[in-house]
Amino acid sequence: MNYDLVVVGGGIVGLATAFQLLETRPKMRVLLIEKEPRLAVHQTGNNSGVLHAGLYYKPGTEKARLSVSGLQQMIAFCREHDVAHEQCGKIVVATDERELPRLENLWQRGIANGLRGLRKLTPEQIKEIEPHAAGTAAIHVPQEGIVDYPAVCEKLGELIRKKGGEIRLNTRLHKLVSNSGRWIAETSADEFHSRFVVTCGGLHSDRLVRASGQKPSAKIIPFRGEYYQIKKERQHLVRNLIYPMPDPKFPFLGVHFTRLIHGGVEAGPNAVLAFAREGYRWSTINVRDLAESLCFPGLWKFLAAYPSMCGYEIRRSLSKREFCRSLQKLVPEIREDDLETGGSGVRAQAMMPDGKLVEDFHFEEQPGILHVVNAPSPAATASLAIGEKIAGRVLGQLN
Repeated sequence: MNYDLVVVGGGIVGLATAFQLLETRPKMRVLLIEKEPRLAVHQTGNNSGVLHAGLYYKPGTEKARLSVSGLQQMIAFCREHDVAHEQCGKIVVATDERELPRLENLWQRGIANGLRGLRKLTPEQIKEIEPHAAGTAAIHVPQEGIVDYPAVCEKLGELIRKKGGEIRLNTRLHKLVSNSGRWIAETSADEFHSRFVVTCGGLHSDRLVRASGQKPSAKIIPFRGEYYQIKKERQHLVRNLIYPMPDPKFPFLGVHFTRLIHGGVEAGPNAVLAFAREGYRWSTINVRDLAESLCFPGLWKFLAAYPSMCGYEIRRSLSKREFCRSLQKLVPEIREDDLETGGSGVRAQAMMPDGKLVEDFHFEEQPGILHVVNAPSPAATASLAIGEKIAGRVLGQLN
């Protein structure tokens, strides 16, 4: 039960970390533990499967750097291992004149982040790419695409095992104890001793910091994103990816259209407070999770800062008509009866005590242990680059 590295969490970031360590040091003894009976059950398995190129992210941030390099690594990985993916491109649409300055700002960010092939579109050119979309102007991002992230995770798991790593499912971490320069992972299955630990707990990442005896600097607040599916006979309204202009006054992107890699078109997501960290429906309530959220001062400060947005997100969650009205800003022909209930996901959003969201990747590091506390979008796209970065930090300490 002795290892060089224990990775906690079988989502795409945890898997990419274990994979990159074994790529760099094939003889390392690596163990990955996951509390669920299979890999990629939560955030990785419930997102919309988009390959993000880095248009939205502020130049110089970790998100900007890692998304650009991570996209290339992910595409190369999918090609090498025959994982379904497609660089179909997307358009980001300004629906009125007031959004044009923000569109120009996005353009400058994309150029600064090194995106290739960007094009500014007139209303007529928008129609050439998405005949049923409407807008005053748009940016075409040809590098963006769609992918099967659960299949990526299955392949990563297979490669980790082939390289000599171990993966133990149905293994829940209870506690991490530092002992004479090593760490003991006390789990539901056994005790595992390791020279280094990396936690990639997603929805429970702050709790894993506490499990190691440290106080997390940020709190995970779960936000559920709900989707509708476009009925088959109306899927011709969307060819690929149609996104709105982000509003800098609000922290969430807004609903958009996404073609899925295995067929179908998805519309969403909204963003509402989830009553459980794994709460994919309004009816799912976890008393501990909800109490932690409601007792966190930062949440109330966040709600006070964005009362209209929070109220609207709840209304849009409860009203199909309101959800459809948001979608019509991008595709005016979409009708309420074109929509049928789709899936949902829960976003592990790290929040500070002052109510501000942690928008970039956020790591907390101590001797022999590194916690991935916040890994927001584009974490899936950038996972191999994130894993490479973490591997460098692990080896830096071990050396």
